[in-house]
Amino acid sequence: MLTELYIENIAVIEKTNIEFTKGLNVLTGETGAGKSIVIDAISAVLGRRTSRELVRTGADSSYVSATFTDVGDAVLKTLDTLGYSLEDGKLLIEREFTLAGKNNCRVNGRPAALSALKDIGRYLINIHGQHESYELMSPDLHIGYIDSLGNLSQDLEEYRREYAHYKELTRILNQKESDDRDRARRADLLSFQINELEEADLQIGEQDALVEERSVLCNSQRLREYLSNASYLLSGDGGELQGALSVLSDVSDQVDSAAQLVSSFTDISERLRNCYFELQDLASDISRAGDSIEDDPQRLEEIEQRLDLINKLSKKYGDTEEEMLQYLENIKAEFDAICRFEEDREKLTQEQQASFALCNSLAVSISEKRRKIADDFCSQVTEQMRKLDMPSATVAVSQLTCPLGENGIDQIEFLVSTNAGEPPKPVAKVASGGELSRMMLAIKTVLSHSDPTDTLIFDEVDTGISGSAARRVGDALKGVSSGTQALCVTHLPQIAALADSHFLISKSEKDGRTYTNVARLSYEGRVDELARIIGGVQVGDAAYDYARELLADNTSAN
Repeated sequence: MLTELYIENIAVIEKTNIEFTKGLNVLTGETGAGKSIVIDAISAVLGRRTSRELVRTGADSSYVSATFTDVGDAVLKTLDTLGYSLEDGKLLIEREFTLAGKNNCRVNGRPAALSALKDIGRYLINIHGQHESYELMSPDLHIGYIDSLGNLSQDLEEYRREYAHYKELTRILNQKESDDRDRARRADLLSFQINELEEADLQIGEQDALVEERSVLCNSQRLREYLSNASYLLSGDGGELQGALSVLSDVSDQVDSAAQLVSSFTDISERLRNCYFELQDLASDISRAGDSIEDDPQRLEEIEQRLDLINKLSKKYGDTEEEMLQYLENIKAEFDAICRFEEDREKLTQEQQASFALCNSLAVSISEKRRKIADDFCSQVTEQMRKLDMPSATVAVSQLTCPLGENGIDQIEFLVSTNAGEPPKPVAKVASGGELSRMMLAIKTVLSHSDPTDTLIFDEVDTGISGSAARRVGDALKGVSSGTQALCVTHLPQIAALADSHFLISKSEKDGRTYTNVARLSYEGRVDELARIIGGVQVGDAAYDYARELLADNTSAN
């Protein structure tokens, strides 16, 4: 439960600290005193959206902290998931937000993301505002109350997970159907490209080799001339003209003779002799190379055609043979996938049909549970409404079957009859503002038994209620607070008198600034405040007497 709330620089509240207790905590005060600001501060510490307008004029930032004790299992599990834990059995949540829109959040002194505050806060406090009564005017929201009462969250999570899978399969199939024509065109193109590349039978390194061979064939005459001259210069003409080999042989002989006289020339002699043998081998190679070069116009034409084909393919499929062959592998895989489409579509269709069947089965199961829950809901809410001074009220639930959707196959709407003999009709057509408030309170009273949160806040849910109905509403709130902590902002003395702790929210002015104060009232303070609420502008003895009477009734009831 919420045990302490500290607020600093939020709207007209400069600084205040509120210590709440078990049971029913009531907040009263004049209109504009700042009751809603306290609720806004609690909303902020729960991670909900804030406005820079909440930052007090003259301040750069606002700060709020909340201390909780005796937290429930849902909170403990969430804390563990997020990596936090209690300290001395307490949970401290802090949030600072600035005019620039920045947030600084902490959980038990450790930094936390705003989303973490939301995850934890959803199990700490549930705020029921006046606007929620008007949710009864929106039939689309009614199904949520039935699901909440029946604790169907796990059933719905399983269903929605499968429903999302079904929708995704449907989307894929629809996309495949719409792409049939494009797919056929793509298959024709891929088939042509595959045939073109496979018929080319490309080999890695082929282009470079062909370019080299073409150069030989194109320059055969000049090559033979160059090699012939080289052979002539090396070997001579076999007559008077000596070639380089003959000269080198004579040089080698001379140095060899010198080496016979001086041993230090032996190394030079061997090197010269090796050069001679190497040059002799080169002469043979040059001679053979020259003899191997022939004119072959037909082969040259074949090479030119092959290179032309490779160049054309490279413009479409890649600069090198490697890139073109890789492209071939890629398009073959794509073509195979297209060819397998019908088989894949059949599998997808079967999977979609199986998913639909599972969705429908889960939805039917949830629908049956809702029907049973709705019967219980109607009887409990009707009973609570009669306790709230609506003795002739009857609540019914319209449950119609609709196509599969996010919530299953049900379309649910609350119907109500507030007068005897009148059949139940849609809430929006028959309920007044006061009746809406009481019906919502009746629903919240019923749901409070299944609400996982530790604290319930009722923000002016008594709007449009007066007289005997006010006391009955107070009794309902008192009943809710017996099982969980409840905070209630009210203008009705009948409700305020039932509080276990009564807080007065008042405002004052100092040096031209407005300040809001929050104080827990003593018995005499409660008498004064109840008398003010009862008497309005002029508070007489009758108002004080009635205030004491209300408090006495509350004391005797307890």
